[in-house]
Amino acid sequence: MSKLRIALSKGSLLEPTIASLTKAGFDVAPLRRESRQLRLVAEGGIEYLIARAADVPTYVERGAVDIGFVGSDILMENKYEVVELKDLAFGCCKFILAGQKKSTGPASDPDSILTIATKYPNIAAEYLARIGRQAEIIKLYGSLELAPLAGLADQIIDLMSTGRTLAENGLEVVDEIADVSCHLIANYVSYKLKSSRIDELAQKVGS
Repeated sequence: MSKLRIALSKGSLLEPTIASLTKAGFDVAPLRRESRQLRLVAEGGIEYLIARAADVPTYVERGAVDIGFVGSDILMENKYEVVELKDLAFGCCKFILAGQKKSTGPASDPDSILTIATKYPNIAAEYLARIGRQAEIIKLYGSLELAPLAGLADQIIDLMSTGRTLAENGLEVVDEIADVSCHLIANYVSYKLKSSRIDELAQKVGS
């Protein structure tokens, strides 16, 4: 049996990914141990790597791992040469445009130039081009909700799961842009060489 190297995303996707692997019958005992190890060997020729979510597609693309579990937001923001195998339908949230309550919608006053803060400038640019709206995009790395409150930006483009943080900061959804969920991706060469094993895993997880 050939070895299969799997990259898992740190953060909010880690627990549902482990749960999905458990349900599918894979050995996740090493992932359940209290440890700071980032490379873990399991039964059945499985090796897990725990990586920063934004790095998972790079590990897959460059062949350091065979497959990876990653949010589709990361795949949407940067284009990677990987095989997208399956939408796993967990870790679900939405890309939204949000602003302070009574904020203008994306299509109102089309001659004005909005200022939009986001961690996802490429997704923001594609969305704005799609609706034909001019805007200055400011890339931030921290809590985007602060930008409208401080007067740095008119609106924000960000991920939303429950909407609680928006509401607590006096913001509301102006427009929904795209659905986001965890996706299973594979390295092109690995998929050719280990297609049967990768397909078997893809059929079992997220179902």
